[in-house]
Amino acid sequence: MALLEICCYGIDCALTAEQAGADRIELCAAPKEGGLTASAGVLRKVKQLVSIPVHPIIRPRGGDFCYSEAEFATMLEDIAYVRELGYPGLVIGMLDEEGHVDRLRMEQVMAASRGMAVTFHRAFDMCHNPVQALEQLSDLGVARILTSGQQENAESGLSLLRELKQRSRAPIIMAGAGVRLGNLQKFIEQGIDEVHSSAGQSVASVMRYRKAGVSMSADAEADEFNRYCVDGDVVAAMKAVLAAGKTAVSG
Repeated sequence: MALLEICCYGIDCALTAEQAGADRIELCAAPKEGGLTASAGVLRKVKQLVSIPVHPIIRPRGGDFCYSEAEFATMLEDIAYVRELGYPGLVIGMLDEEGHVDRLRMEQVMAASRGMAVTFHRAFDMCHNPVQALEQLSDLGVARILTSGQQENAESGLSLLRELKQRSRAPIIMAGAGVRLGNLQKFIEQGIDEVHSSAGQSVASVMRYRKAGVSMSADAEADEFNRYCVDGDVVAAMKAVLAAGKTAVSG
């Protein structure tokens, strides 16, 4: 059966995902940035309270994946911290100015995270040559690649996902970006071994008083009285589809 990883932005989401049957969690902050490193407090509490494997993302800012010396030094500090906390894996990715895997820095990442499973995230979808990148990441010993097949969503990228899976024994190819309950069967049919989903919903704030005319966001259109949460019912339904897919293949 394909493994289900759920992207969680905070401790409540992580607990919901675990209770609903997720196999693994990618732990992030800042959903509007596409996922940044969670705070020290969140990292500590999730490690204490969640029993399934959790892989925190190591990403100091939004935007591209070509980092300054200071940013990279921060990432190494964050790796040391999550390793000290005892996390079994982490999620990271970096490219050079020409859109290739930054091999020198990734070598340092692999050394710093020895003993942990490293996922190279969707920086892969911004790289210049995916086949070359796959070979480089395989040589580095990366455990898996999270990718949409270099398309806006993984369903559109199924052709490249299938090719990458055929080429790779390691790392594992994990489909992510737009993987939902409604299209999950398509990934099962292509033999994808792991899928990544937010399985999320927008939840209204519990606040009754709402101050009009004041915003904390640079986005004037942002609704600060709604937030992203994992939908436990969707996670459970996705797990059921994956289990049924395994039964169908076995039968």
